[in-house]
Amino acid sequence: MTTTTPVTFDRRPDEYRHWRLRVDGEVAWLELDVDEQGGLVPGYELKLNSYDLGVDIELYDATQRLRFEHPGVRVVVVTSAKDKVFCAGANIRMLAASEHHWKVNFCKFTNETRNGMEDATEHSGQIYVAAVNGTCAGGGYEIALACDKILLIDDNSSTVALPEVPLLGVLPGTGGLTRVVDKRRVRKDLADVFATRPDGVKGKTAVDWRLVDELVPRQGFREAVEKRARELARESDRTGEGGIELTPLEHRYVDMEVAKGQVTITVKGPENDPGDLHEEGANGWFLAMTRELDDAILRLRTNEVEAGTWILKTVGDPEKVLAHEQAVLGAKDWLGNEITHYFKRTLKRLDVTSRTLIALIEPGSCFAGSLLELALAADRQYILDGPPIDDEDSDERATIRLSEANFGPFPMGNGLTRLQTRFYGDEDHLAWLAREKDHELSAAEAVELGLVTDAPDDLDWEDEIRIALEGRASLSPDALTGMEANHRFVGPETIETKIFGRLAAWQNWIFTRPNAAGPEGALRRYGTGQKAVFDRKRV
Repeated sequence: MTTTTPVTFDRRPDEYRHWRLRVDGEVAWLELDVDEQGGLVPGYELKLNSYDLGVDIELYDATQRLRFEHPGVRVVVVTSAKDKVFCAGANIRMLAASEHHWKVNFCKFTNETRNGMEDATEHSGQIYVAAVNGTCAGGGYEIALACDKILLIDDNSSTVALPEVPLLGVLPGTGGLTRVVDKRRVRKDLADVFATRPDGVKGKTAVDWRLVDELVPRQGFREAVEKRARELARESDRTGEGGIELTPLEHRYVDMEVAKGQVTITVKGPENDPGDLHEEGANGWFLAMTRELDDAILRLRTNEVEAGTWILKTVGDPEKVLAHEQAVLGAKDWLGNEITHYFKRTLKRLDVTSRTLIALIEPGSCFAGSLLELALAADRQYILDGPPIDDEDSDERATIRLSEANFGPFPMGNGLTRLQTRFYGDEDHLAWLAREKDHELSAAEAVELGLVTDAPDDLDWEDEIRIALEGRASLSPDALTGMEANHRFVGPETIETKIFGRLAAWQNWIFTRPNAAGPEGALRRYGTGQKAVFDRKRV
């Protein structure tokens, strides 16, 4: 199931169909009230507060606005506006009817949104609390797991459950399996029992197994949740006043050009010196560029699935890029913090994008500091060692520049910087790079430092790049996806890398297996009254 209408990701609260966002001082309420007829694609109903990509796009928008527009909010309560059901998870009819790439993109985006909720708690002091006021299953429980605290209504019937394995033949793929054992520290044998019980766990047992934090009586549930939220708000260190409005998105600094199975993404540097971050608000270059880049990645991943190679370019003045970067990193207030972590999350989104990423560094580009992270995220980097192709008499040359931004503020999902990942375990080389920051690096120096793949001169540039791109396009997209994902993430495993690597890889495999997605598979037969037919061989 896909849509012929391009999916957009720009939303506003007054347009939400599925979520209600209400801010009451230090506490915000996010209530899930899914419009059954509001599916993003025709062909299914969103019953029992189940969700599809459209529901999650609204959730993502809400979490972003809570960070930028409401710096005074310390606690976000996630609950349901429906009676006796919190959330039934991802819509099964949607999953059963969707093409493989749609399911994968959907799961990736929902994972990123839940990671963003945890990022808000860890780095912005915005504590998420799940107030589970009814049945909570599958992806619904995975939303709760992304919260810092889970409060379960004690009504003798409401449960939490991960029924994907016993009922659907797939996995709780939005971090559920990982977060149960890694985040909530549920014992592995109890986690095994829990994930194979279709009916879930309720009451005191759910607390004893660490599946939830507290039980709250049905009588006075909402008042008790609010009291707990106010208590948690006092524990938060989040400070901030004012907030800036995330105005409707316009693409001024990020261009996308789609042609012949590839996309060229050009990021334009700032034209002016930085002003006051708060006065500029969403119009400030760094935040505007980040929002546009985030939007470009999401739209291209969802709508241009056959564009397998993304060419990353920049245009502008490196000095101005570094000035804006310093204005953000040096701000030391809530807004500088939010912009920093938003750019970090956007780079992470690029890291887990299943496309070949190639950075082309030419005269006139501005791959400096934070924008150099785009090149370092790429699978290959080519720098032109010579004048611009269209002006052989020019003295202009391509350069790159390292700054403090390349040594810490924007870590990958593995917890390492892109330089630490690129030169994994080579501390001497990293120390050398640290000594080379804050000045221009020529093509020859970039090669010597190992920061680029190759540096063709102006006579060979066009042929070398053409050969590289054509060679890439001739290879299996599946093999490339697997290879690139393995090369991009070296070193330690974290909850994020487990979710995007181990869990996602197994889920992707299971999604293509007949036991799940075949005509007699569990995913297709769910709700029909017919049992799934399984191939019993274990492979």
